[in-house]
Amino acid sequence: MLQSKRITQISIHPSAILIDALKQMDSIEKKLLLVLANNQFVSLLSIGDIQRAIIAGKDLTTPVADILRKDILVAQVTQSKEEIHQLIQLHRMEFMPVLSDNNQIHEIIFWEDVFNELPQPEENKNFTCPMVIMAGGQGSRLKPITNIIPKPLIPLGDKPIMEWIIESFHKLGSRKFYASVNYKKEMIKQYFDDHSYDIAYFVEDKPLGTAGSLHLLLGELNETFFVSNCDILIKDNYQAMLDFHRQNKNDLTAVAVVKNYEIPYGTLETTKDGILTDMREKPSFHFLVNAGMYILEPHVLNDIPHNEFFHITELMLKLKNENKRVGVYPVSEGSWFDIGEWDKYNDSMRRLGLTNMNLS
Repeated sequence: MLQSKRITQISIHPSAILIDALKQMDSIEKKLLLVLANNQFVSLLSIGDIQRAIIAGKDLTTPVADILRKDILVAQVTQSKEEIHQLIQLHRMEFMPVLSDNNQIHEIIFWEDVFNELPQPEENKNFTCPMVIMAGGQGSRLKPITNIIPKPLIPLGDKPIMEWIIESFHKLGSRKFYASVNYKKEMIKQYFDDHSYDIAYFVEDKPLGTAGSLHLLLGELNETFFVSNCDILIKDNYQAMLDFHRQNKNDLTAVAVVKNYEIPYGTLETTKDGILTDMREKPSFHFLVNAGMYILEPHVLNDIPHNEFFHITELMLKLKNENKRVGVYPVSEGSWFDIGEWDKYNDSMRRLGLTNMNLS
């Protein structure tokens, strides 16, 4: 049983390191792994476990065994199938290990086998945060298509990227959306006039950078809100992002992608005199890369200058220099879809399983 392909795909050894666990989750498009040692059940590892470890300062070379929780949810062979299915649905688990009396795996029950579909975000009536989409840019890196349609309306499959963003938050519970528009704004408005989303538009009469136009919302937004670039999509737990932001009393939280860069050569380190001190064979490096999504408190709008070109990275540095709290919430590389350039657009289409439209 344990040698089946599905079990092998979701299994990881406790000695594996965190970056490998992230890569495995991305490759199989799951957020939960089964931790096994010699085919014996050890624990479960979730994406949340890894994110909390990164936030706590753990290195990505930390062994999985070092971050495993004791309070995991598993089923027992003595429980009925109906009871186990209810637990899977209640906790929205991608799979549930069913253990025998001696803590051996009796079987693994997968969500899709019970409900005939992949798990979807569950609507949360308490998730009422507004979403602001920065949709005013000209999309010059996506020409020639942006000579005809604005970047927010570039299609990913059967709908534009901006609709993907709105839909992902709408499914969770958000009902109020704002869009900063400028270039081809009437085309954007016309498209969404035919949809049931509640979108309020605010116009930047001139390019104001990635944050300058947010000043126009001063007095309009009086609660915690999300901000997203219009050329990215993040498929992760937005509620967990919000919980992190609030629990840490952050003024601003930036979502960051865990990027792994591998050097395909052996590297040499030398002294000032050119004497070899160390060698590393094909080293890899890990960075947290700005993903283009943020959570802001409404008072932060006061820190944005009126009618001036101002990037959100400038806002982050300004807040940091004022000793305000700027948090960073990590997501895996596979959770981030970027369409800002043609090669990234085509890669996102492939990873989302959509037909390549060859718009470039």
